[in-house]
Amino acid sequence: MAKIYHERQRLQFCLLHSLNNLFQDKDAFTRESLNSIAEKLVTDDPNKETWTPLSFLLKPHHNTLTGNYDVNVMIKALEGKGKSVVWHDKRSGASLIDLDDADTLMGIVLNVPVKRYGGLWRSRHWVVVRKINGVWYNLDSDLVVPQLFRDDDEVRGFLDQNLSLGGEVLLVNNA
Repeated sequence: MAKIYHERQRLQFCLLHSLNNLFQDKDAFTRESLNSIAEKLVTDDPNKETWTPLSFLLKPHHNTLTGNYDVNVMIKALEGKGKSVVWHDKRSGASLIDLDDADTLMGIVLNVPVKRYGGLWRSRHWVVVRKINGVWYNLDSDLVVPQLFRDDDEVRGFLDQNLSLGGEVLLVNNA
């Protein structure tokens, strides 16, 4: 069995870790490359906000110190690697996702709500699910090790559970 690459969570860089876990490559993306994408999104925005004293820290698409990148950064990063992203319609659940289409589907990215510190801190977290050597894995950077799914039904159950809790499912396709 091939070794599964799995980056662990650091600060709020879960998008960085998720993308590297998706590509199974520690160098697929860097903090600098995602920051550059976020900055370009601001520069290209015709409705860019006016500068404030906090603008150096609180950016529209990320936090300079901790990461916390938004979906726009993820989509641009993936498009830069020749991938496309499709929002899954949560009303239809996970049953309509073709988990066997390995030629098209590279992996699945979830954006899930999280509560920390007894519910005092509410945020969102990026999680990747990917099929590697015929086996689906939860490559969540909060996990100590990747979690193996027994079968497609367990993957769909995981996705449906996260959808029911307010999560978003995005399909990453090989363009």
